[in-house]
Amino acid sequence: MAPDEAPVVMGPNVRTNRTPLENAFSCYAEELKQRRAPRVAIAVGDVKDYTGKYNESEGSAITQGGALMVYSALGKMGDSVLIQERFDTRIAELELAYIDRRQLGDGRQHQIGPNQPPVPWVPYFGGSILRSNYYIVGGITELNYNIQSGGAEFQVNQIGPKARVFTMNIGVDLRIIDTQSLVVRKTASLQKQITGFEVGFNVFRFFNTNLFDVNIGNKSQEPVQLGVRIALEQATLNLLANVTGVDSQQCIDRALANGDYNPPAPAAAQSGAPTATRQAAAGAGPVVHQAAAAENVGAISGAPKVQVPFEFNATNIGGMATPAIGSIVAAAAGGNAVNVEVIGRDSEAWAPLKRDEIVRQRTQAVTDALVARGIRASRIRVTWMPAMSDTGMRRDGAGYQIFATMVISKS
Repeated sequence: MAPDEAPVVMGPNVRTNRTPLENAFSCYAEELKQRRAPRVAIAVGDVKDYTGKYNESEGSAITQGGALMVYSALGKMGDSVLIQERFDTRIAELELAYIDRRQLGDGRQHQIGPNQPPVPWVPYFGGSILRSNYYIVGGITELNYNIQSGGAEFQVNQIGPKARVFTMNIGVDLRIIDTQSLVVRKTASLQKQITGFEVGFNVFRFFNTNLFDVNIGNKSQEPVQLGVRIALEQATLNLLANVTGVDSQQCIDRALANGDYNPPAPAAAQSGAPTATRQAAAGAGPVVHQAAAAENVGAISGAPKVQVPFEFNATNIGGMATPAIGSIVAAAAGGNAVNVEVIGRDSEAWAPLKRDEIVRQRTQAVTDALVARGIRASRIRVTWMPAMSDTGMRRDGAGYQIFATMVISKS
């Protein structure tokens, strides 16, 4: 890192924390959209370690971040559910206290009433925090060591192989609760076995005046905390099925069977209906302007580049995509050209049909947002999007991939 530092060993690159249930979440999110299930607002309370297993030299045997794992699981649903923060609200509560004391500003002047001078502090009239419909709480309740083990060792003259297998398990208990009535709507109690093995070969002999002691072996164990994460993810899907009315078990079974998910094509898409018709049929609202087809041309030389990031499975402008649209509009002011990249998470390994539909919806969302902010539709072009036959991805830094490129031409 510096000329006078000792070399630092660097291992594999950081990657998205994927689990065997990854595709179950994308499958279930698609099911919710196709069934037009109500979009529920869900919060997460404390998901604690109740096993009591602790070692003075190594600390807790089980992760203390169960609630964070449940939050991450809900995040894999994209915009199919609305996630409400209730686990750590200290910053929000502090800023609300600043607002109450008229100490919080945003660098602008605000009008608080007729015939009143503008003030530098942010006025607050209440109601900005959205309510939740349900919340999830529970804990990791079981950690059983060595519920089964076995092995064999065979030696002749202290030379021979050995092998050993062992199994332990963890258990989780979650429940989902109606926020208004505090009625427990559903409970989920799941357990997962953790397996490991050890093999080796030993040599312990005298050869003439030399003593040889050679040990060769391998020992591997399934990560305990990964097992906890998988159990919490499956429990979360089970709980969501109760409050949405859409069964999640088929998606879970499919993901665990082969890890693949190929969504069925919508009827309108199979009949060759245009994108605007499919969106209207799905209740997506009126289309302002149809996004142009990909022209497979390069970027505009010398023009600035702005990336529009979409979260997992999201097709609407929101989150980090909103300020990106503002940056495009600012860069295109005065008739300037802008290069645009539509990016998403590299964990979005969709089947070709679903990927094509998502990419078209995202370019359409970007087009509509720009037109709504005063950019003429004739200036907006899609320059590249993956073909149905493309099997790879165009990575863009850690954790992201490029789904499409667009340009805003000069006026």
